[in-house]
Amino acid sequence: MNRCSWPSDDALMIQYHDNEWGVPVYDDQKWFEFLVLDAFQAGLSWKTILHKRENFRKAFNDFNFEIIVDYRSDKIELLMNDAGIIRNRLKIESTISNAKAFINIREEFGSFNTYIWSFVDRKPLINHWKSMSEIPVKTELSDKISKDLKQRGFKFVGSTIVYAFLQAAGVINDHTIDCFRHSQI
Repeated sequence: MNRCSWPSDDALMIQYHDNEWGVPVYDDQKWFEFLVLDAFQAGLSWKTILHKRENFRKAFNDFNFEIIVDYRSDKIELLMNDAGIIRNRLKIESTISNAKAFINIREEFGSFNTYIWSFVDRKPLINHWKSMSEIPVKTELSDKISKDLKQRGFKFVGSTIVYAFLQAAGVINDHTIDCFRHSQI
């Protein structure tokens, strides 16, 4: 069975690739989880984040944006001392401000899901890459969404992070054409 090369031989990465990466997301809770994880990935490997995902889930109240928006300095200090996550104050604080911006989008559009899928007319973009080296790290679409998210107050949403976010959440299918998941998604 052929799959994209990036999971390598890591069992958790393979499981994530085979079952989750590129599967279209329609649930706001999952959207926020991906926003948080991709923001923490900035400057790090996805493998590092994926192996800490359950620690992030516990530390950030199961990625519940309605709880996170009310985090105060005592919770930030607890998170700064949590060795199970990435202890970066700017990323922790951005998670809180991103929760507020996320809620604002929900109020304006009815859901974050409606907002994000509107950029692609509610249809996943399906690419046909032969190798991982062909896959871009950002595109005009990720530039556009990044700019819009920043204008709405989001942090750690540069175009490269947004592109990874769109891939993970199935807005863009970037499985290579020889990967068994390309045709399944």
